[in-house]
Order: sequence, then structure tokens, then C-alpha cells
Amino acid sequence: MANLVAFLNSFLSYLLLFAVCVIVVVIAVVIGITLRKKKDAKDALETKEEL
Repeated sequence: MANLVAFLNSFLSYLLLFAVCVIVVVIAVVIGITLRKKKDAKDALETKEEL
């Protein structure tokens, strides 16, 4: 029984670590998309002004 508890403890620990990594990646992607959209909008505005 002690082996099962140790295994579950280890498994849940790594599962939590994996979840944190996934959350960090998702946040980074959302920030990247937001920044790219702002840059594209700024570039489109500058191009429009040049005409």
C-alpha cells in the first residue's frame, strides 16, 4: 500500500508540474498573438498614412 501512495504522490506531483508548464505556454502564446496583432495594426496604420 505504501508503494501505491508513493506512486500516486509522484504521479500527481508531475501532473501538477505538467499543468503549470502548459499554463505558462498558453499564456506566452496569448501574449505573442496579442503583441503581433498590435504590431500589424500599427503597421497597417502607418502604411495607410503613407498613401
